[in-house]
Amino acid sequence: MGMTMTQKILAAAAGLEKVEAGQLIEAKLDLVLGNDITSPVAIKEMDRFTVKGVFDKDKIALVPDHFAPNKDIKSAEHCKCVREFARKNQITHYYEVGEMGIEHALLPEKGLTVAGDVIIGADSHTCTYGALGAFSTGVGSTDMAAGMATGKAWFKVPGAIRFHLTGSLPQWVSGKDVILHIIGMIGVDGALYKSMEFTGDGIASLSMDDRFTIANMAIEAGGKNGIFPVDSIAEQYMKEHSGKQYRIYEADPDAVYDEEYTIDLSSLRPTVAFPHLPENAHTMDEINAMEPIAIDQTVIGSCTNGRLSDLRVAAEVLKGRHVAKGMRCIVIPATQAIYMQAMEEGLLKIFLEAGAVVSTPTCGPCLGGYMGILAEGERCVSTTNRNFVGRMGHVTSEIYLASPAVAAASAVKGILCGPDSLSD
Repeated sequence: MGMTMTQKILAAAAGLEKVEAGQLIEAKLDLVLGNDITSPVAIKEMDRFTVKGVFDKDKIALVPDHFAPNKDIKSAEHCKCVREFARKNQITHYYEVGEMGIEHALLPEKGLTVAGDVIIGADSHTCTYGALGAFSTGVGSTDMAAGMATGKAWFKVPGAIRFHLTGSLPQWVSGKDVILHIIGMIGVDGALYKSMEFTGDGIASLSMDDRFTIANMAIEAGGKNGIFPVDSIAEQYMKEHSGKQYRIYEADPDAVYDEEYTIDLSSLRPTVAFPHLPENAHTMDEINAMEPIAIDQTVIGSCTNGRLSDLRVAAEVLKGRHVAKGMRCIVIPATQAIYMQAMEEGLLKIFLEAGAVVSTPTCGPCLGGYMGILAEGERCVSTTNRNFVGRMGHVTSEIYLASPAVAAASAVKGILCGPDSLSD
């Protein structure tokens, strides 16, 4: 009985020839990640340990991105805690305002995550790095503290679900639509503590940004991690961004999967997750047959969809058009580098001329932090990853998860719609 891609990575990190689903292992870590919300808790836990200091100052990344630039006094104190810890322990990869970005876009951009790595982060969307063929997963702050101190973590080896992708995506359909389709198909607990492993000839048609988006939302299906095979596109990305040595692992031909699904990418349509769960998915064809849904705000950004290709698509939709009267359209580039490139390409000018606002990189409104809190009864089309009750503000507000193309089109018309409707 063979091993899946995830199981091979974990076996190597644990120094074992073979692992099986359900087995408990202790694995060496290549990177430990924390942000301004989770790191202070981990730092306080470390004060209770007999082991003092960190295991490797080069293998820890601290990114204040959730409430930074500081929203209020409490968030300022959290960031101060992280800043002082980073200074005390000489953390190499600490990113202050001005060079920071949204953590899950920043780390691959900085070359800190590569194929074969074992990565934990005190943030549930740490699973993003599986797009590069790494095993990466979210953990609690206590596990983060132990990881920073020892460089090791305990795991229960996950079983796996294989998603075989064929074909290529049609116009206005992206990685966001792929993962919303999958979550709509299997549910928010359909991959509970499973590795979501993507295979098939269709992967070659997906950009790295598409893959980051899909892996990012594996947790929204309950997955332990999401992971893609390492092809020439992934290798090129790593060579451009990182000097780290990477290790390529491939699933055995006789690897065991708990379930298998085949998805023809060419058959997918723009997809939106209605309130209040990511599994409440509807295609744009279904939405067009409904009564119009009035929208108050759109958000284009986050660790899911704040990358350069996302901004390019949004700008393509918004160019020569204007945000509907009474609408707010908030655009948040995920990193400083993305912000700079968007400026150089003229994308920011398009956004501003269209009546949108452009924010510094921050998680901001995604978790109801700031930069776009929703009031009672308001509706938002957002390119973020969660639409739980009260996620972005008032408990009666509603969040519709969608791609940048759909969010931009909805901003123009003031109703939930896709780009195709703008030609009507």
